[in-house]
Amino acid sequence: MFKILLLAFLVFSACAGGGKSLQNDLPLGKAGDLYQFSFKKSDDAELKMAELKGKPVLVINIATRCGYTKQLDQLEKLYQQYKARGLVVVGVPSNDFLSQTPEADKAVVEFCRLKYGVTFLVVNKVKVLEDADPFFRYLRELRHKEVSWNFEKFLFDKEGRLVNSFSSSTGPFDPVLLQNIDRYL
Repeated sequence: MFKILLLAFLVFSACAGGGKSLQNDLPLGKAGDLYQFSFKKSDDAELKMAELKGKPVLVINIATRCGYTKQLDQLEKLYQQYKARGLVVVGVPSNDFLSQTPEADKAVVEFCRLKYGVTFLVVNKVKVLEDADPFFRYLRELRHKEVSWNFEKFLFDKEGRLVNSFSSSTGPFDPVLLQNIDRYL
């Protein structure tokens, strides 16, 4: 029963925050915080976030079978629109929310590329909740709350500091998200 109530709360929370940032007291953390983390890519190479110094970074926990999966198309369009100005987009798949990313890592990347034309970085799946990846543990400790659902978005400035986060229901072309991106380019 507890799991059903928790799941209902998470779904409601994910749907309730559309178009608004999830934090009003940002930036949080210190310059360079982002650069201590790395992710594995599907080719087994490591993406060291330190390689992205000097660029704003939008990190999204993505899924392949979520109601928000269609955001991949808009995220790619956002990336194409802003990449020449320095924005880096990183998709981080997770299977933590209702097992909505059951595929193997290479299949996730292939799905994103073939179905949505994704060219932005997509890394291997990580855990976001229990036994969370260090990056998501950092976010939880910094924000004092868990990631609530797939497609939550985290914007870091050019110095690697978290400057805002956005709910799953905030689309890639939401005016509030775009204002934040423009501010940190």
